[in-house]
Amino acid sequence: MKSIYISLIVLLAFSSGSFAQELSKQALKESKYYSIVNVPIPDSVKLEVGGLVLTDADELGVSTRRGEVWLIKEPYGNTPNYNRFAFGLHEPLGLNYKDSSFYLSQRGELTKLTDVDNDDRADLYQTIYSWPLSGNYHDYSYGPKFKKNGNMLVTLNLSWIGHGASLSKWRGWLLEITPNGEMTPIATGLRSPSGFELNENDEIFYTENQGDWVGSGRMTHLEKGDFAGNPEGLVWSGETNSPLDLKMEDVEEQSGMSLYEYSKKIPALKAPAIWFPHTILGISTSDLIYDTTGGKFGPFEGQLFVGDQGHSKIMRVYMEKVNGVYQGAAFNFVEGFSSGILRMIWGSDNSMFVGMTSRGWRSTGSAEYGLQRLVWNGKTPFEIKTMKAQEDGFILEFTKPINRKLGKETSTYQITSFNYKYHNTYGSPIVDQQKAIIQKVELSEDMRSARLTVDGMRLGFIHQLKIPDLIATTGEKLLHNTGYYTLNEVPGGVLKSRPIIDEKNTKGIVQPKRTNEMPIAWQNGADQKIGVATKPGLKYDVDQIIVAKNSKIELTFTNNDDMLHNLVLTQMGKASVDKVGDMGLRLGLDGADLNYVPDTDLVLIHTGIVEPGTKETIYFQAPSIPGEYWIVCTFPGHAASMRTKFIVE
Repeated sequence: MKSIYISLIVLLAFSSGSFAQELSKQALKESKYYSIVNVPIPDSVKLEVGGLVLTDADELGVSTRRGEVWLIKEPYGNTPNYNRFAFGLHEPLGLNYKDSSFYLSQRGELTKLTDVDNDDRADLYQTIYSWPLSGNYHDYSYGPKFKKNGNMLVTLNLSWIGHGASLSKWRGWLLEITPNGEMTPIATGLRSPSGFELNENDEIFYTENQGDWVGSGRMTHLEKGDFAGNPEGLVWSGETNSPLDLKMEDVEEQSGMSLYEYSKKIPALKAPAIWFPHTILGISTSDLIYDTTGGKFGPFEGQLFVGDQGHSKIMRVYMEKVNGVYQGAAFNFVEGFSSGILRMIWGSDNSMFVGMTSRGWRSTGSAEYGLQRLVWNGKTPFEIKTMKAQEDGFILEFTKPINRKLGKETSTYQITSFNYKYHNTYGSPIVDQQKAIIQKVELSEDMRSARLTVDGMRLGFIHQLKIPDLIATTGEKLLHNTGYYTLNEVPGGVLKSRPIIDEKNTKGIVQPKRTNEMPIAWQNGADQKIGVATKPGLKYDVDQIIVAKNSKIELTFTNNDDMLHNLVLTQMGKASVDKVGDMGLRLGLDGADLNYVPDTDLVLIHTGIVEPGTKETIYFQAPSIPGEYWIVCTFPGHAASMRTKFIVE
């Protein structure tokens, strides 16, 4: 069969249609410095990107979830040339290239593809190493990445049976495989390890998605023998070549304990180097790459960029090594991509290729798939460039000199620490939140850095830094004024930050629109008792509820899902429910304390956050005006699909 070539003469559309997503205000600000450029895709190519790599000839290789590998010539221009290099593969979610051959992980094997006769089509499909499959839909496999010694690294996703599970051998593991097919297991505790990368010293970092045993998205430094937190993969730790002997039964849930605290009990457990607060920075972390452009992509050389599939955006990470332990700060970087980001690589022109897919994985970018480039326009944004831990505070470095008057005021800076529970429940609410106190600020002579002396720093906690009003000497405000530092260590090993006396930090928040007791005036009880539950796919189990106006309602919400949910009744009209959902998304760290319910007249009544396997009953009087109201879950990321009509007759 001849290779399929598709030349694009003029193509303004990409993916399955034109990209008409409305950019947010923040995305418009970011576009002044970094432009998102479409790589045209012909309508006949369903480019659900699973892997990206450049060949020696600067052609772009793309593996797809549909089992194909496409070779794109001239991918930087308006008329790229598409050639189908290989097909018939089993959902390859990675791609690499070495010595004129492509390498990829299919669901069940590591494969080498070679074009023997130089016709731009794979003639030789070679199995390097295979692993068993359970048949579970969640048996994704990722990679490979090449080490300096020529060996390859792959990661294997856990299966899903209502929770993550290792239903076939080595699921939930990082494996090292030689070109000759010899395999060595390296580390386990992985749940959904779609992104991983090596630094210049061959050290391995991987990103993880929120799930069971994973309170929020995170990035972990993996070494041989490490346990990253999800115990399901430990079912294989008894194998003779396992690098650790920790067993599943050795990992027991401890009430209220964080992963960092539990790592002090189990030496093999590796605390994350970076946390990405769920719904605040992202909801499903994906690929990660180092800035190796030598300053040709902006002022962040050596830092990391991390993609997020659900929020269709890229985050930035400054990481440092303190007492031999990696940690650092995460910031937002660029949002507004067309679909869910899965893969990122550098182009030869120092732009970033971004490959996307969203089928089955909801994302803010509405397209089913996409391929775009992120291009720096040469202008330097005003940003918090680095955030470094000290024994009693932090040192902040900025990309531009800051205003002296604002910069030296302690009130300019706000720090709040918080954590997540380490438990087998899917995700975790924010816990142990506490405001820190900025005692002193010392500015450098060039006004590009500030040393903060801080009371209330806590080891093992995420520290949110907010600087909403700081400006540069040019008058610019920070493009992104918030960062999240994961504090595992401090220089010298001894934390000298003074503790805050009120460690409980009780807020005493009252939500009058949440009524869990039947009103005394209801002497004859409720006029109508309603039950609402959940079903898979972020949905309530009823499409509509009909009540009489002014009727007394007893509503019981049962969460039989594996995620956190709430139930919020909003004012009449779709515009109201849309706005309430958006407001819930923007509550930030206060969201957990407010049950992710915004304080607005658009909300009529609501439950609290209902944990998996539990229920809550609320009492209220139906509106007096007939019409179509809405029930919605305002837990961030759920409002778009988790809705039910509430009809008042």
